[in-house]
Amino acid sequence: MGSDGVPVATSLSAAVRESVGASLAGVDAELARRYPGDPGTRQPVHTVYVPADVFAADTVRMWGEQALDLLDRCAPDAREFAAALGLSDELAAQVYERVRAKLRREPVEDLRIDFEDGYGSRPDAEEDAAAARAARLVCDAVAEGGAPPYVGIRVKCMEAGVRDRGIRTLDVFLTALMAAGGLPDGLVLTLPKVTFPQQVSAMVRLCEEFEKAHGLEPGRIGFEIQIETTQAILGPDGTATVARLIDAAEGRATGLHYGTFDYSAACGVSAAYQSMDHPVADHAKAVMQVAAAGTGVRLSDGSTNVLPVGGGEQVRDAWRLHYGLVRRSLARAYYQGWDMHPGQLPTRYAAVYAFYREGFVAAAERLAAYVARASSDVMDEPATARALSGYLLRGVECGAVDLSEVTAVAGVGHEGLLGLR
Repeated sequence: MGSDGVPVATSLSAAVRESVGASLAGVDAELARRYPGDPGTRQPVHTVYVPADVFAADTVRMWGEQALDLLDRCAPDAREFAAALGLSDELAAQVYERVRAKLRREPVEDLRIDFEDGYGSRPDAEEDAAAARAARLVCDAVAEGGAPPYVGIRVKCMEAGVRDRGIRTLDVFLTALMAAGGLPDGLVLTLPKVTFPQQVSAMVRLCEEFEKAHGLEPGRIGFEIQIETTQAILGPDGTATVARLIDAAEGRATGLHYGTFDYSAACGVSAAYQSMDHPVADHAKAVMQVAAAGTGVRLSDGSTNVLPVGGGEQVRDAWRLHYGLVRRSLARAYYQGWDMHPGQLPTRYAAVYAFYREGFVAAAERLAAYVARASSDVMDEPATARALSGYLLRGVECGAVDLSEVTAVAGVGHEGLLGLR
């Protein structure tokens, strides 16, 4: 029956439709399993990388204080910050105080205590003690309300020479967390230097066995896969490998993190040219992006080792480089990256805040038009509406824009945005 009440003619019976539906039932289930979509949870804008022997109870606070001190020395007001980064005065005025407030309130969104390259090879007793100590400090920070939203460790990889040590460190850390009260909600584990899906499967088995040992809900422990070997992108048979890594994680993979320097070196790129914007990096991240699309597994870009240290002009040069690289990543939908030094926090948040503040009004207006089905100069699809709501939510979650600002333009609040994401 048409909308005007007039019957419409068809040729296919209900039995035909039911037969087609039955034939595709397996495909429907496979699509739902493999491509569940965005998890709808907050994604941190960065991961701060701290060697395990350097990590201390006041690490997060000290990173924020050091970042503020550097701002005071090299860009004490919005005008000088604008000049340092090439921002307009108007945009710098919106961003600068928000950056300072963020550094005071929540300088680190995701902290990774490193037991791999940043820690190196130590006597077993020393690494055991460091893993247990890291767990105690994390538990104390969570209990006191001073932990970042996300925190965890990077263990040694699954290659034969360091496998047992990595497994033991993981076990010591997780066991100490359980003894101190349980796994924190924001726990994140990172598995580096993955080359074959079987290594991911091994990590899955470890998580399963730990959950069984402690009576945890199956699937409670997830982990990130660090993409820093060429084999993780292109397998020995010539096939793209990243999707197989995600599949091997059996739903436990939470992120793919690009390892700038290991991957570049593996491709033969000389040290002076190893960068987040090198063509080999762009290729790897494009493969990662397509493989992860729709799976709920999120991407993180890598880092730059050009640090903002030394004299004022040297700091500002490093800031401009970092700011530009972060903005480049954001434009390519890599919404997270790695920061290696407290001095990179001001430009991380400046780049993120500028990205969202420059675009949130236009995005909110387009979303309002979509929700109202109003006429506009852009006709958006449901997929674009999901992208718009995701963009606005990320801006709110990191502190770039206020929910009230978004709601005033888009006409929908937090629950409405989540419903469209």
